[in-house]
Amino acid sequence: MIKKILIANRGEIACRVIRTAKRMGIATVAVYSDADRDALHVRMADEAVHIGPAPSDQSYIVIDRILDAVAKTGADAVHPGYGFLSENALFAAALEKAGIIFIGPPVRAIEAMGDKITSKKIAAEAGVSTVPGHMDLIADADEAVKISSSIGYPVMIKASAGGGGKGMRIAWNDAEAREGFQSSKNEAKSSFGDDRIFIEKFVTQPRHIEIQVLGDQHGTTLYLGERECSIQRRNQKVIEEAPSPFLDEQTRKAMGEQAVLLAKAVGYFSAGTVEFIVDGNRNFYVLEMNTRLQVEHPVTELITGVDLVEQMIRIAAGEKLAFRQDDVKLEGWAIESRLYAEDPYRNFLPSIGRLSRYRPPVEGVKQDGTIVRNDTGVFEGGEISMYYDPMVAKLCTWAKDRTAAIDAMATALDGFEVEGIGHNLPFLSAVMSQERFRSGNLTTAYIAEEFPDGFSGVHPDADALRTLAVIAAFAHQMIRQRALQISGTLATARRVAAKDWIVALADAEETVTIETGSAESAVVFADGSRFAISSDWLPGKRLASFTIGDRVAEVKIDLIGSAIRLRWRGMDVRARVRSPRIAQLARLMPVKVPPDMSRMLLCPMPGVITSVTVGVGDQVEPGQTLATVEAMKMENVLKAERRGVVKRVTAVPGQSLAVDELIMEFE
Repeated sequence: MIKKILIANRGEIACRVIRTAKRMGIATVAVYSDADRDALHVRMADEAVHIGPAPSDQSYIVIDRILDAVAKTGADAVHPGYGFLSENALFAAALEKAGIIFIGPPVRAIEAMGDKITSKKIAAEAGVSTVPGHMDLIADADEAVKISSSIGYPVMIKASAGGGGKGMRIAWNDAEAREGFQSSKNEAKSSFGDDRIFIEKFVTQPRHIEIQVLGDQHGTTLYLGERECSIQRRNQKVIEEAPSPFLDEQTRKAMGEQAVLLAKAVGYFSAGTVEFIVDGNRNFYVLEMNTRLQVEHPVTELITGVDLVEQMIRIAAGEKLAFRQDDVKLEGWAIESRLYAEDPYRNFLPSIGRLSRYRPPVEGVKQDGTIVRNDTGVFEGGEISMYYDPMVAKLCTWAKDRTAAIDAMATALDGFEVEGIGHNLPFLSAVMSQERFRSGNLTTAYIAEEFPDGFSGVHPDADALRTLAVIAAFAHQMIRQRALQISGTLATARRVAAKDWIVALADAEETVTIETGSAESAVVFADGSRFAISSDWLPGKRLASFTIGDRVAEVKIDLIGSAIRLRWRGMDVRARVRSPRIAQLARLMPVKVPPDMSRMLLCPMPGVITSVTVGVGDQVEPGQTLATVEAMKMENVLKAERRGVVKRVTAVPGQSLAVDELIMEFE
């Protein structure tokens, strides 16, 4: 058996591998860049080696630096995680030459499947269904436009060495094909050091469903069911689940058998994933094979009981798989939500900073039999860097059926506390509550269709308004009662808490009467509706459970001046509880008008300006590209929203800007 594993990665996947290795009694080595000196994976490993500056092309993807770390520590095996060097055949070959075990597939399989162009040809030769497209390299943007037109729009422009949504663009016309080709090429070179591009037909209304395969070095290859990965944004998966709510047993078996066929065609062993695009009639086409562990592997582990990292280690050590295809059983349902450092209220742009508060829900088996799991690589007080992927954690839940798993996820998201950075927790909560998601009616266009104007939060419906109003009234009364207990006040001061209040929140007002008792309190509305409420909340507690009638709500609560901020199920409201007289006066207060920023282009995220395409005096048209910003290895194109003339330009290529820093101003 392997004695010491070096994890050539960082963040949550490095922590994930370390956990399994420790359980197996295997020593671990972490590598880290300047930016990760105090990272969680460094703290968890038995040893740690510094490998260079923060940029990944100077540290995590420099093969010689990883090999030096292996030599220094005497590690006899390397686990690559995902991303970085995980699908780099040169890296696997270098380890093999040095006599180091690569915990992954053979070099020939990485070479064949890691290159999307070659893999398409192999799949077609193996009799596996593939998406129509141009599988040869494309020289320039003009050729990309010509090929796209011949295939027929829409098309998907993809990096041959790509993965994780990087180096991918959908083009619906010639202009988008030209621009998408260059952006994909830039991202591919930055992320993978390989800017080769190919184009294939984009299947409209598709589902993204992938099959997990597992093979040993003794000829056994099997599949462990599928994962539904259709909830995507910018080709990056956001929510995954296993199994898929769309597949029937016949289609699952057919896809699994094709995945195994493709794996065997290249002599594959270790864990791998074959990604399919599936249309509304359950016709499926192979997109690619990822020759590594997938980000979303936990949902497969939860429904199969198989530790994929352990199996990868055992396979790399030469062991035979201890089970066969007939032994693989799918039990229950698992959901994974990816927590990203991004601001959903600003079109999901990356966010960086220090995690001033990071309190994930408690992991393990709950009283109702559901399971909560959180794979992460961060900690409270740690920093989210601009140099790497924005994923903070992967929150997973398991239950006996899909509805229960979704409900468990909604509850877990409610109890996940993150402060200090922008994050997508409200968005994830919003999806869990959507009827379309709960019904399983999914496509890769889900987010674009359900949130066409972006995400602006969840507006409380009538039922939620009442729930939040009850909580606000209860919290206000608790604060008042505590204030009355303060000693040293004047004896003549009134020491009885009022009962009648006006609760204002989300552009609505409710007149309530608060009844207090020794065991529980109640809030009565003007129409006679009465809601009993009890809670363990006290002023200063930022997350509390409220029992309102037969409903239990876990709500984040903050006191901001005279307001009570409540966050629950994707809603973020500020409630004000006032006496009738004060409420009457508040209605007379003027509304503050925000400043006009329409004539300014501000940097939407912390990042580096990679290009400025206009100058002072230029006339710009709606949709015209003005500048590009790179953050967290993603290139973001900034376009004009309206016609105008450039008055001044304050940013230059190569300049690092903070969020909302001025790039240019218009007349």
